[in-house]
Amino acid sequence: MSDEFDAVVERVRERVEPDAAERERLDAVADDLRERARAAIADLPVDADVIQVGSTARDTWLAGDRDVDLFVAFPPDLDRERLESYGLDVGHAVLPEGHEEYAEHPYVKGVYDDFDVDLVPCYAVEDATEIQSAVDRTPFHTEYLTERIDADLAGEVRVAKQFLTGIGVYGSDLRTRGFSGYLTELLVHEYGDFRAFVEGAADWHPPVTFDPEDHAEERETASPSRNDEVGGADLAFDDPLVVVDPTDPERNVAAVCTAESVARLQHYARDLLADPRESLFFAALPEAVDAETVRETFERRGTTPVALRFAAPDIVEDQLYPQLDRSLAGIVGELDRRGFDVLRAAAWADETVALLAELEVAERPTVERHEGPPVHVRGHSEGFYEAYADDDPESDGTYGPFLDGDRYVVERPRAFETAVGLLESDALFDVALGAQIEAALEGDYEVLAGEAVSELAEEFGVELARYLAPRP
Repeated sequence: MSDEFDAVVERVRERVEPDAAERERLDAVADDLRERARAAIADLPVDADVIQVGSTARDTWLAGDRDVDLFVAFPPDLDRERLESYGLDVGHAVLPEGHEEYAEHPYVKGVYDDFDVDLVPCYAVEDATEIQSAVDRTPFHTEYLTERIDADLAGEVRVAKQFLTGIGVYGSDLRTRGFSGYLTELLVHEYGDFRAFVEGAADWHPPVTFDPEDHAEERETASPSRNDEVGGADLAFDDPLVVVDPTDPERNVAAVCTAESVARLQHYARDLLADPRESLFFAALPEAVDAETVRETFERRGTTPVALRFAAPDIVEDQLYPQLDRSLAGIVGELDRRGFDVLRAAAWADETVALLAELEVAERPTVERHEGPPVHVRGHSEGFYEAYADDDPESDGTYGPFLDGDRYVVERPRAFETAVGLLESDALFDVALGAQIEAALEGDYEVLAGEAVSELAEEFGVELARYLAPRP
């Protein structure tokens, strides 16, 4: 098995290693961008440095990647408003066709000579523990790893990145919530090579903690941690995977990585060790299913699918997907509370958004059971009894109060007999929804149920293919 594993890894390494021509082109583009940035800085009333960061700076980028990340480091005493203003000035000068995006503060993103470029302002702080914005630590990451990753280890890192890409967990964006490039590099450096990383991950028992610079003692007396990507966290780092940032002991590099992403890595690490094959590194998208397949599959499952469909809000993915998660959880919780028993649910976004819930129960009875307090709790039980004592089942549909054991019970009209009725009502807006999702729903939405859900196949055929044939 060792020979087979090594042979697969070597073939993958050859496929993901940039060749000389690709390296020369990247270097030329990066040089041009730096010169353009320096020229733009010269027109400002403040000095700043231009720093290339990320995988292209650390030589851990994959063949075919077209990403260049440049940071413009301004003096720490510059106020935030001018940092943002000057940063955008430089960004637009370097990338005239670029557009502004927003992380902790705005930056410019664009294309230069077929390369995707991010030009981000930051503060040139002396130590990562002194950061004034989340991006300030990024240059320290590049410096730390550049000193520790040689050409051989860079090859191991590239294989690891391709493996994580193939199994769908590479990326720290809030859609993927997986392994960032920096996290991957730290883990491969920690283990020494790709194989050791895979063997180690296969045996993880989360929560798993790595502390490359043994910062544990510093953290015992430190201030609350800075997990800026996902909000504040206590120093205990309540995450399935903890990698203490070697440049900043108050941050878990893996804070954004979900338990599911960790579990997926473990599953496929074991799979790769048991059956080494290149297909795990270069997984293809499933073939999109058509409407007929969707109809037939849900009919065979005997469930009732329902979906909300509406125009996607015009926000970046890192704002959109947390709101989709929050909204889907709120809707699923309400459907469950109302007795429609959600089997599984999913959220997808493209031109439109689809929030899908697959129900075990499609319709509930006209009446529902409502229990009151035990009779011996006199004040509350008398109030409950009097509230319903004069109700007439022929006029308002309420039966009781009657005794079931030691407590009063009534059977009263159910607010929603079908999930569709619930989703089409104003009660939808009583659940926890993301702010922009709620605004989009208030604008207009449609409810699809049963066979009508198959209409989603036109836009979300690949996503439905994954949903209807789930894999780890």
